[in-house]
Amino acid sequence: MPLLEAVKGAVRRRLVARAGGIDLTQVHRVPDRLSWPLDRELADPHPRIGELRAKDPVSKLITFLGMDVWLVTGDAEAREVLGDLTSYSTDVRPYYGKSGAENGDIGGLGFTDPPEHTRLRKLLTPEFTMRRLARLKPAIDRIIEQQLDETERVAAENDDLVDLVKTFAFPIPFLVICELLGLRDEDRETFRKLGSARFDVSIGGSAIMGAVGASREFLFAECERQRTQPGPGLIGQIIREHGDEIDDFDLGGLADGAFTGGLETSASMLALGTVVLLGRPELYAGMAGDPTSVTPTVEDLLRHLSVVQVAFPRFTRQEVTVGGHRIRKGSCVMVHLPAADRDPRAYPAGDLLDPARATSSHLAFGYGFHRCVGAELARMELRAAYPALAQRFPDLTLAVPAEELDYHAKSIVYGVESVPVRLHG
Repeated sequence: MPLLEAVKGAVRRRLVARAGGIDLTQVHRVPDRLSWPLDRELADPHPRIGELRAKDPVSKLITFLGMDVWLVTGDAEAREVLGDLTSYSTDVRPYYGKSGAENGDIGGLGFTDPPEHTRLRKLLTPEFTMRRLARLKPAIDRIIEQQLDETERVAAENDDLVDLVKTFAFPIPFLVICELLGLRDEDRETFRKLGSARFDVSIGGSAIMGAVGASREFLFAECERQRTQPGPGLIGQIIREHGDEIDDFDLGGLADGAFTGGLETSASMLALGTVVLLGRPELYAGMAGDPTSVTPTVEDLLRHLSVVQVAFPRFTRQEVTVGGHRIRKGSCVMVHLPAADRDPRAYPAGDLLDPARATSSHLAFGYGFHRCVGAELARMELRAAYPALAQRFPDLTLAVPAEELDYHAKSIVYGVESVPVRLHG
């Protein structure tokens, strides 16, 4: 059997090579053997993930289109892969056929390698220093209060019932990102409609690339507009400080990274985090009445939920050895962040939510040179929004049991479609 499998693998790889390589835009459905690690049970990863990590934190998942795909589920092994600057590439463009070759639909920090990645990140990082982010704090507080008012208004018209995703969890990070980027009020509704489909792997590579392309085209046009009329946000600031050092394609890619990195992730954290907190009334009450509990609770919620399910895929430039396994050149290595963040070897709380043992060194924002540049902005939002919600609505309850909520299926960023609640119990 090993010989037979080796022969089959060689034949598959040769056929893919003859066809001109892998083109993920032609994949209309991701097979379950590849996508099952994205399955969750409420807040928890699929039980098979824990079993796989206990058996071997580095496992070959599948050979897909002639490429070996490996899954890393352990914390130490994840850091080894994500921190390696030389053995891996995150440039996915060679696997997106004509779209990738023409460099038209993809790019940005997540899918570039040094030195391009280094150059772009140096332009973006100053916009996310604590000093510059502090300028957003009044806007964040204003947006949160505005959405709490909207939540109360909608509930008053619907017998105290409201969907927190629509009035709270999604609008807050969306409006914060609009402030961050400096988008005009009249453009925000158009921008909002371009969001979530790009994270849904069940729709296939072609549809995802279409969704990605549409939102990026919007941002390219916005960068071009702000060349002559720089706005007050990130886009305008980079134009004022760097001008012709960066073209609209690269600047749009940076703006798109801020959008994708900060919208779906923070919205999912606000929605799922609220569901989890309502299941732990003492933690929810602590958000309102004990300011010292906010930071550790937020940190352990980040670790416990790890809504970004896999880090940017790594493609091996050469043969590597991880966890005792030899992984050949040209393989794809996926790091499963929820599994790594619940690895009992690194986090004694394991699958439990335990703010008393919280740490900020978790992998919810990734690790290494691709770690999320907007991590501190996300923390600012969560540390402000959860307490404000608990203070305004101390008797908040789920309108349906947590297990009956409609959770995202097969999504790279895990979340919940709606969170119906009653504001006054």
